Amino acid sequence: MTISDHPSAGVIDAATPLAHLDLIAQVTAEFAHTRDPKGSILSGLVRVSRILEAEASSLFLLSSDGAFLACEACYGPVDITGLTFPADKGVVGRAVQTRKAQLVRDTADDPDFGTVDVDGQTGFVTRSILVAPMVVGDQVLGALEIINKSGPDPLFGPADQALLEVMSAAAALAVHNVELTERLVEQERLTTELHLAAEIQRKLLPEAAPGDFPVHGVNVPARGVSGDFFDIIERPDGRIWFCLGDVSGKGMNAALLMAKTSAIVRCLCKGEDDPGRLLGQINHELCETAGHGMFVTLVVGLFDPVSGEVALANAGHEPPLLVNRGGRLLRELPAEAPPLGILEDAAGPEGWPVSRFLLGRGSLYVFSDGLTEARPPGRPAGKPGGAREMLGQQGALALFAELAHLDRRTRLMALVEQVMVRDTPAHDDLTVLVIEQDQP
Repeated sequence: MTISDHPSAGVIDAATPLAHLDLIAQVTAEFAHTRDPKGSILSGLVRVSRILEAEASSLFLLSSDGAFLACEACYGPVDITGLTFPADKGVVGRAVQTRKAQLVRDTADDPDFGTVDVDGQTGFVTRSILVAPMVVGDQVLGALEIINKSGPDPLFGPADQALLEVMSAAAALAVHNVELTERLVEQERLTTELHLAAEIQRKLLPEAAPGDFPVHGVNVPARGVSGDFFDIIERPDGRIWFCLGDVSGKGMNAALLMAKTSAIVRCLCKGEDDPGRLLGQINHELCETAGHGMFVTLVVGLFDPVSGEVALANAGHEPPLLVNRGGRLLRELPAEAPPLGILEDAAGPEGWPVSRFLLGRGSLYVFSDGLTEARPPGRPAGKPGGAREMLGQQGALALFAELAHLDRRTRLMALVEQVMVRDTPAHDDLTVLVIEQDQP
C-alpha cells in the first residue's frame, strides 16, 4: 500500500503544539475504531510526514516467528511495500531489537544503515532516519519509520521523536486489537469445526443395540473429538463383527485417522471371515496413507451367537479380558503383533494371530487404556498429596464384578459413572465393549 498524496494531509504549521495534539487525537481515535490498521496507520504516517516535512515514511511489521521485518505500507516517491529483511538488520531492526526509538541524523555515520541496502535497490537516497518501535506490553509488533526531513532544519529532533513515539504506541494498540479479534474469530471457527467433527464421529458409532443383543459398547471422548472408536456389525448369517481401536496422539489428526480406520474396518469386514487376515488388510491400507509417526491399536473379533465361538485378533491393544459372571478372570488376550500402520509386513502373509474360544457363560470385555489409566473417585493417592492411583487391570476386574448383576447396556453406563470424575475433563478417551450371551 502506498500513498503519494492523501486528502487528509494538509499543510500544518509544525511549530504549533496544538497541531500535534490535534493530530494525535485524530489518529488515536481512528486507530481505536479501525478494522484496517495498516491503512489507518498509513494515513497517520502521511499526516506526520507532512507535518514534519519528511520525504517518506513506512510501516514495518515483525513476522510471527520474529525473524523478519516486512514493509506493509509506505508513503513517498518509492514504493517498498513487500520489502523484507532480517529483523536484526538495519536501523529499523535495531529499533525493534532494542525497543527504543532510533534517531539517525546522518546515515553515512551509522554502522547499521548499510546492512539493509534499500537505497541500492530503489535508487532513493536516504540521508536521515527516525524510527519508533511498535510495542504492546512485552510484545514488539514492528516499527514506524520516517525519512529525510526537509525545510529550514533538515534534521529530525527530540520533538519529532516524541510525536512519532506517541503515534507508534497508538498504532501498536490498533494492530494488536485487530490481531486479537482475528484470533477470536479463528478460535470460534475452530470450535465450530470441532463440534461438527465430534458430531460426525458420533454418527460413525453404531446405534444402541436392543437390550438382548450380545454386543454393546460405549465411547466417551476426553475432548470434543475422540481418537477411540468401536463398531458392531451384524452379518446376514447372524455372526457379529466387533472392533475397538485407539489412534495414537490427540486432537484433529487422531480424529481423522480414527474416522478413516473405522470406515476401512466396516468396508473390509463384509468380505472377510478371519480377524487376523482382516487386520492384515487394514494394516496394508493404513501403511499406504497413515501420517508419519501415527498408528492404530485395534482389536477385531467375530462372534457366532449360535456356537458361542469367538475368534479374536489383537494388534498392539490393551488385552481383552474374559471373566465369569462373578468377575473372576478366566482368560487374558494380549497382543501378539504390533499396532497397525507401522510396518507393511508386520505379521506376515497370514495376518495377525487369532485366538479362538467359547464364550460360554463368560463376559468378554474389550476396552481402551482410558479405562485402566483412569483415576476414578475413591481411589487412594499413590503418595501423600499425590494424584489418585490408576484403576489398572485389577481395578477394572473389580468393577466388572461389582456391576455384573446389571444388564449389558446399563452396566456400561454405570461403569462410565464409576470411572469418570464429574465436571472434570477425562485424561483419555474411554471406550468399552462387552460381549456375552443371555443364559436360560
